[in-house]
Amino acid sequence: MLAAGAAALAGCGRKPAAPAERASPAAAKVHEVTLQEVVAGDWRPAADKARDKWRHPVESLTFWGLKPGMTVVEFWPGAGWYTDVLAPYLKQTGGKLYAADLQVGDPSEPAAAEIVEAYRRKLEASPRVYGKVEIAAFGPTSGPLPPAGGADMVLFLRNVHNWMAGGFAEKAFHDAFAVLKPGGVLGVEEHRAAPGGVQDVLAGNGYVQEAYVRQLAQEAGFAFDKSSEINANPADLKDYPFGVWTLPPTRLSAPRGQPAKPGFDHSKYDAIGESDRMTLRFVKPK
Repeated sequence: MLAAGAAALAGCGRKPAAPAERASPAAAKVHEVTLQEVVAGDWRPAADKARDKWRHPVESLTFWGLKPGMTVVEFWPGAGWYTDVLAPYLKQTGGKLYAADLQVGDPSEPAAAEIVEAYRRKLEASPRVYGKVEIAAFGPTSGPLPPAGGADMVLFLRNVHNWMAGGFAEKAFHDAFAVLKPGGVLGVEEHRAAPGGVQDVLAGNGYVQEAYVRQLAQEAGFAFDKSSEINANPADLKDYPFGVWTLPPTRLSAPRGQPAKPGFDHSKYDAIGESDRMTLRFVKPK
């Protein structure tokens, strides 16, 4: 799924329109850009904007508490769906974005080098849009992330299931705790499994129980703050032939890694829309 997004991004040749420059962080405070303005930006692909009704970037970032001038770490940004919102917003308000991208050489992510390079090219092609995003590696054997103890916010955006599949979800939460300031926020968006029963520790169908995410966060030292139904979808039955990836935007018609099945009827899954997702906010105690 990440590789497909990166390939699509790399193939896009149009030059994004840059948001208005700010002379300095001080000038940005005089006339701050809003999240609504950034989400409407011309640099965001139309296909990404079409997904706003499912991902609610303005509402989600507001819920997590994003503010002008913050230092934010986005874990595994993929092709940059959320980076297209975070980086321009932080650039124009005197903040800073760090990307904890895939660890090249991780056997669980054989396409890591391609994905990371596509993301890097995207940022370097439009510095007036994105500013200087610092890229580090996060994976099963990666070291401490920058800025150690200096981030205001960390974001886990539909990736906890990937780290569970790779066997290093606990490390993700501990690394997030280490990179945050006391009082810093961890925001989580994740495919939500039905409550009850035993959680598949590999999250084979892509769904994760909310209680399990809370447990991982609390074991790493976080305090649960609050949850939101911003990204809920009650039409999601969570029982599909190819897991959550049967639904949009991935729309699998065969097991992951196998060729698409001709003639597969996507209509009933498309009608459901994107997955039901938990939206959680945790805080590193002061």
